Amino acid sequence: MTFHIITIFPNIFDSYFNESILKRAQKNNLIKIKIYNLRDWTNDKHKTVDDTPYGGGAGMIMKIEPLYKAIKDIKSKIINNKLAKQKNTKIILLSAKGKLWNQKCAQAHIGLDNIILICGRYEGIDERIKKFIDEEVSIGDYVLTGGEIGAMAIIDSISRLLPDVLGNSQSLINESHSTPGVLEYPQYTRPEIFTIDKKSYRAPKVLLLGNHKKIAEWQQKKMKKLK
Repeated sequence: MTFHIITIFPNIFDSYFNESILKRAQKNNLIKIKIYNLRDWTNDKHKTVDDTPYGGGAGMIMKIEPLYKAIKDIKSKIINNKLAKQKNTKIILLSAKGKLWNQKCAQAHIGLDNIILICGRYEGIDERIKKFIDEEVSIGDYVLTGGEIGAMAIIDSISRLLPDVLGNSQSLINESHSTPGVLEYPQYTRPEIFTIDKKSYRAPKVLLLGNHKKIAEWQQKKMKKLK
């Protein structure tokens, strides 16, 4: 799978995508992440990507022309390089107005070959961009400075579901949200007894006895269902 990110701050992603699981997934050619600077599709010397809103109002609005050109060029490259059929490509706009992204959404996207992510900034994006996207997505009921954090969250949530991305596929089975509406059981590791300020905190004894049936029963009991 290839992720294509359209942003005006391409350097934001450097650290996150070059560490841990996502770094390894790229190295093993399990995923590809391509980052595009929206300013490369502007025509003026100042590389302008925003303008004042019609009708007045606070802030600036991202212009539709460079975004449309970027989408068109990226889709063209996907087709010309035979990376995937166009119908197996989705364009997602990160927006506070969008549908809330969750584990079910991540699972629904794992069969795609290409995902184009548009990171909004400023006060918003010219509404006409919605004629050229497939989905408008939010990662929470709050407002962020831009869509870059949302893009990272979406890429992470999808990538870890792909074959061989996680070192141990068993990690996916009982983790939170692997079953809709269910949170994973509590986890413990050494030391068995943690003491601080003369107060001790123990790991549950059932986890230390090696009885796999009882451990499984305890884990099942401790899973929490979301209301």
